[in-house]
Amino acid sequence: MSASCCAPKTAPHNQPQWRRALWIALIVNAAMFAVEFAAGELGDSRALQADALDFFGDSANYAISLGVAGLALAWRARAAFVKGVTLAALGGYVMIGAILAAFHGSSPAPAIMGGIGLAALAANVGVALLLYRFRDGDANMRSVWICSRNDAIANIAVVAAALGVFGTGTAWPDLTVAAIMAALGISGGIKIIRLALAELADKPALVESV
Repeated sequence: MSASCCAPKTAPHNQPQWRRALWIALIVNAAMFAVEFAAGELGDSRALQADALDFFGDSANYAISLGVAGLALAWRARAAFVKGVTLAALGGYVMIGAILAAFHGSSPAPAIMGGIGLAALAANVGVALLLYRFRDGDANMRSVWICSRNDAIANIAVVAAALGVFGTGTAWPDLTVAAIMAALGISGGIKIIRLALAELADKPALVESV
């Protein structure tokens, strides 16, 4: 894909629709971070805790996007690079947490996992639909779409893990989902980094369409 294919197809980055969508996404993610983090602590779920951290990271990402939405492409690409690094680092943090929990043990509550997981899924699907039309923009716009898409996939995994914990009576489904989230975060972060670097270098992006 060429660098020109990463440019917005219809409107500038400071368009009211784009900024309004980001503000809504920021508010939803900040609220869900508080809810899911508390539920993760209450339900002893590593998957919920990982998802809560993801909501926190996305809130910061949307705030950054709002700050650079009207700036030149180079600044937007730099912001996307920072977001990519943050997302990949978060994936590494989650992976380490899941490994430690596997050794030290945990007792996740499936009812809390399932209920909060469904609420988080509804929130992320709503945000993903809101941002869907911006998925073919520049690195900054596309990174926002990637984050929302990955979050919705992770929420489905949390609900599946809740069923697994209920059915098996073990923490392994919860820990497995935490590892899946880590993989999504790492791969998504790498895609964003590569796209941002390609835009900064002003050369064809060496990434596949996402």
